[in-house]
Amino acid sequence: MIRSLIRGTGKFLPPRIVTNHEMAQWMDTSDEWIRQRSGIEQRHWVSEEGGVGPSDLGLEAAKTALQKANWTASDVDLIIFATMTPDIYLPGAGCLMQHKLGLDDTPTLDIRQQCSAFMYGMTTADAYIRSGLARRVLFVGAEVHSTALDLSDRGRDTAVLFGDGAGAVCLEGVEETRPVGVISSVLHTQGALANVLIVEAPGCRFNPFISHEAMDAGRHRPFMDGKTVFKTAVRRLPLVAKEALEKVGLMIADIDLFIPHQANYRINQAFQQAIGVSEEKVFHNVQKYGNTTAASIPIALDEALSQGRINPGDTVMFLGLGAGLTWGAVIYRFT
Repeated sequence: MIRSLIRGTGKFLPPRIVTNHEMAQWMDTSDEWIRQRSGIEQRHWVSEEGGVGPSDLGLEAAKTALQKANWTASDVDLIIFATMTPDIYLPGAGCLMQHKLGLDDTPTLDIRQQCSAFMYGMTTADAYIRSGLARRVLFVGAEVHSTALDLSDRGRDTAVLFGDGAGAVCLEGVEETRPVGVISSVLHTQGALANVLIVEAPGCRFNPFISHEAMDAGRHRPFMDGKTVFKTAVRRLPLVAKEALEKVGLMIADIDLFIPHQANYRINQAFQQAIGVSEEKVFHNVQKYGNTTAASIPIALDEALSQGRINPGDTVMFLGLGAGLTWGAVIYRFT
């Protein structure tokens, strides 16, 4: 059977670090307020000079992942690029990064599943590999949130949460009899809750496409009903974890490490308590990077591997919930 195996991972964070104390200079907030509600202590942002998009951050993460996989860019059969903060409205950031990798006509697929992007991306890559449509897939999740945030009291509740960064994973199809690689995947969407986490403008349902009225109303900035997102995540994540486990006949105890989306330490803590595992079995780095959306889990995976938190034979679960609302879980067993 063809199995989808991780051959290399990479991450890239822009060098500029913005602390909670700096955030307090721009809006009515404090280090204590941010830590208590999210666990975030700092985040990485691109330079204030601008000119850097997610395709640039993704390029650096991809280079590292390719190097670890011992691949060249030309070895890649498909690029899946996930972002909610594209460099430009169109074309997709995957096209831009493909060109920066020096590739000619390698296909790219841009996906917009936000905080659930890694689960959707891994599942899509696995489907391409198992079907024979691709043998080597490069997944990249990258975000530049900082340039779109409202750094005033009006945008405080969302601005303090988000960071910039990129993560990448190289996946290869390998003939394997053992149950390794991607062994379980569950994906969900509830479009009825689309309005609880949304950026409305610019949008083609508006005429004109973008207007001063829309900008004055802040519709081009992220809006989040934090309480609804929090409650939904705390309820949905344990359920989707159970669903992914039951799909392959595993138990909670069979998972060596849980790597949830890094949106809020309190959400991940609630998940840990709900499934009844020790804190050591749930990976956290949101305190250093904030919410990097599509980049969150691949960054965390790269760190977990580099820190020795994952060993050969370990079974890891990735899971998260975000805008859409979308959520999902993927179980992966390392060789």
